Amino acid sequence: MANHFKEASVEEINQVMQQAQTAFEAYQKTSVEEKSLFLEAIANEIEAIGDALLQKASEETNLPIPRLTGERARTTGQLRMFATMLREGSWVEATIDTALPSRTPLPRPDLRKMLIPLGPVVVFGASNFPFAYSTAGGDTASALAGGCSVVVKAHPAHAETSELVYGAIKKAITSTNMPEHIFQHVHGTSFESGKALVQADDTAAVGFTGSTVGGLALVEYSSKRKRPIPVFSEMGSINPVVFLPDTLTQNAADLAAQYAGSITLGMGQFCTNPGLMMAIEGEGLNSFLDSLGKGIEAVKPAKMLHAGIHTAYERKSDTALAQDGVKLIQQSATAATDIEALPTVAQVSGETFLANPLLHEEVFGPYSLMVSCKDEQELIKILKSVSGQLTTTVMGTDVDFAAHAALLQTLPAIAGRVLFNGVPTGVEVCASMVHGGPFPATTDSRFTAVGINAVKRWVRPVCFQNCPDNLLPLALQNANPTGIWRMVDNEWKK
Repeated sequence: MANHFKEASVEEINQVMQQAQTAFEAYQKTSVEEKSLFLEAIANEIEAIGDALLQKASEETNLPIPRLTGERARTTGQLRMFATMLREGSWVEATIDTALPSRTPLPRPDLRKMLIPLGPVVVFGASNFPFAYSTAGGDTASALAGGCSVVVKAHPAHAETSELVYGAIKKAITSTNMPEHIFQHVHGTSFESGKALVQADDTAAVGFTGSTVGGLALVEYSSKRKRPIPVFSEMGSINPVVFLPDTLTQNAADLAAQYAGSITLGMGQFCTNPGLMMAIEGEGLNSFLDSLGKGIEAVKPAKMLHAGIHTAYERKSDTALAQDGVKLIQQSATAATDIEALPTVAQVSGETFLANPLLHEEVFGPYSLMVSCKDEQELIKILKSVSGQLTTTVMGTDVDFAAHAALLQTLPAIAGRVLFNGVPTGVEVCASMVHGGPFPATTDSRFTAVGINAVKRWVRPVCFQNCPDNLLPLALQNANPTGIWRMVDNEWKK
């Protein structure tokens, strides 16, 4: 769909960011309860748009209404989750070490630490999640919860959907009396608009979900500022899955059905799509591949998000299949038309995989490559050769886990989330979720883009030394007026 919205100029972007800075300063004067009510109001206003929002998103992205209905619920759920987090309050990590004036040889001053917001955050909407990772998605919700103002650059692939959500946020701003420019919205398709947003003097941090090329470009823009700023880019991931021998012997058909569904879910347009599988050679693997091929053959092609993603999928999957030693296992039996993706699985030896870096690259879509390994040592070597990932998964029985302890020990070093006997597609939004990982999965493996800890991307610690009690933030005052859990002289207290 054509994008008919006016591209923001560099001058307009600078003005927007100046307004964001002014709003950020005003937002610091709002209470925890006021911020919580604001986040809940955004959720309510998004729901109030009703089916019109779902229909527009489906029209722009080719995603089915049931998928979008679930994603909208995830988006509003995230907003309410952060409202709950604010009310509970311990996320600020308030830590107090009271003064020890008589300590020898040196007295200790009164020291109090907590997290404070960075400033205006720029969020780049994602193409594959028009709600949950876009205008009012997790980046926006976590930044607003952390006390930051937000400027979103709408993704051009679903610009009208983004405008509808922006309208909902504006209504919430008005109904809760928030600063007028606490959230702003711009359009742009050029590299210049993205560069201007990152390099504007008032921008304090950046959130991005998309390609490795795009994410690294934003990091480069930041590095050339007079004052570099943090850029959290969630980028490529092929989410390796290890199938251990005993489970393949016992469960080949069931595992194949499970993974045929995961590989083709949403036509593979998830950042957690299992794009790489590996197993030790044997009859169990042969049975698995036979069943997996039949499962993939039965999946009908469907339209991808937009023509650009479809073109990239065709190019990358064709290139991967053309590599020496790569064997096509199966494709969908139904021909693909228009911008439909053709579900595909292929196979390669461990030796060939290790020798060809191109096979390590993400093919974004319903494609997965099985690496057949000679033994556990080669499997571990292949795992270690794969760069940082959002997820890594191991499928096995208790017998497998006991026999392959060395392999299991390698998994946490590779990814932000380690799964046992499941599929990586599907990311629960909760406090313990980690949706991040070593480079190039993200630009900073210390953080997550999902769950309440996503807020920590937009804050920094500040220590107050010998500060008068009445001048301290409420979370650090002696009386603890907010009633939160705090670490006081190395003990958790309220």
